[in-house]
Amino acid sequence: MLLKVENLEVCYGPISALQHVSLHVDRGEIVTLIGANGAGKTTLLRTISGLIRPQVGSLKWFGNGSDNARGNGTELQTLAAHEIVHMGICHVPEGRQVFANLTVRENLLLGGYQQRRSVIQQDLVRVYDSFPVLAERREQKAGTLSGGEQQMLAIGRALMAHPQLLLLDEPSLGLAPLVVRKIFQIIREINAQGTTVFLVEQNAHMALTTAHRGYVLQTGEVIKADSAKKLLEDPDVKKAYLGG
Repeated sequence: MLLKVENLEVCYGPISALQHVSLHVDRGEIVTLIGANGAGKTTLLRTISGLIRPQVGSLKWFGNGSDNARGNGTELQTLAAHEIVHMGICHVPEGRQVFANLTVRENLLLGGYQQRRSVIQQDLVRVYDSFPVLAERREQKAGTLSGGEQQMLAIGRALMAHPQLLLLDEPSLGLAPLVVRKIFQIIREINAQGTTVFLVEQNAHMALTTAHRGYVLQTGEVIKADSAKKLLEDPDVKKAYLGG
């Protein structure tokens, strides 16, 4: 196990966003979380990455040599967001949020700000190998890139931090179908290279055909958890998220 979320509750003032959410992500998996707009998917990712504090519950991290056998783990809810990045968790936010006035290369360098200078150049080469279009546009301002290219840049920026767990929030948002297929191919390749992925995605069919396991979040509560294959065949999931 890499991440364990237990009995998580998150509120915005008097409004409850997440209630009694429990789930886990195992090392090497792609796990997806699907649900309608407003279900609380983004809130969960923001809580894992330290941008929001939960009112109740725990987030246990078993990376970096934490004692998995005895059930111990680092309590992420006690850490600041930059400390969580240092632990090995990187968050690619909804809407990409690249630095529009900086070049592609400068955006990538910001992703690797915690890395040693001696490895940053190697990391740039690795990202450019994975995303050749970024190599071609390395001195271009990020704000002039297409939506798909900006999504690749946001993922590449996160990879510069050497994540053990990559949190992806709606990577297909606003992209053409051909570009969406390319982005999900990249996600599979990243996972095959050893990075665990926790994927929040409204395109339920694409998410479930990519992931190993999945959870369904409805109005802040996990209502289903199963293998991705079984969720694809689930009549309720088909009706609510797969168009029939």
